[in-house]
Amino acid sequence: MIKGIVDKEIIMKAILHADREWGIGKKNGLMFSIPADMKFFRETTTGNVVVMGSNTLKSFPNGKPLKNRTNIVLYPDGEDRDDCIIVRSLDELFAEVRKYDDGKVYVIGGAMMYKTLLPYCEEVLVTKVDAVGGADAYFENLDENSNFELVYASDEIETNGYKIRFTTYKNLAPLRF
Repeated sequence: MIKGIVDKEIIMKAILHADREWGIGKKNGLMFSIPADMKFFRETTTGNVVVMGSNTLKSFPNGKPLKNRTNIVLYPDGEDRDDCIIVRSLDELFAEVRKYDDGKVYVIGGAMMYKTLLPYCEEVLVTKVDAVGGADAYFENLDENSNFELVYASDEIETNGYKIRFTTYKNLAPLRF
């Protein structure tokens, strides 16, 4: 429990796309350009809170945060900015996230943020891409993690030359902060 914070359970989710090998990125960018996946991401996160590391922020066009969302960036040595909320530590991140409604907070990357915050995420929304994207950043294989259960898988669709499936994993034992 963080000192001075009211005891409130927070529900976070993670959202990402992953290839067959659970690769999630290459050279600080996306591996695939799939409009259906981008539309799903945009519709799911718009109006909500997105949590990311500094490299993810830098990967956006002109290093600008995502529009129509509250952007919280863990950036220990970064500069203060007017266009997003900069936090310097996990304690600050958790304190900031507590200000928002349950189910409205999405972890969006990068690999280190996912690894750090995955145990606290109640759900993980994964667009599975039936391809190998030559990743240099990976997500944990949730199919092999006994703390996670696949609770939803859409029918496979073909779009922009890729076969994709939208899936949802539930964390059976999420940590609370």
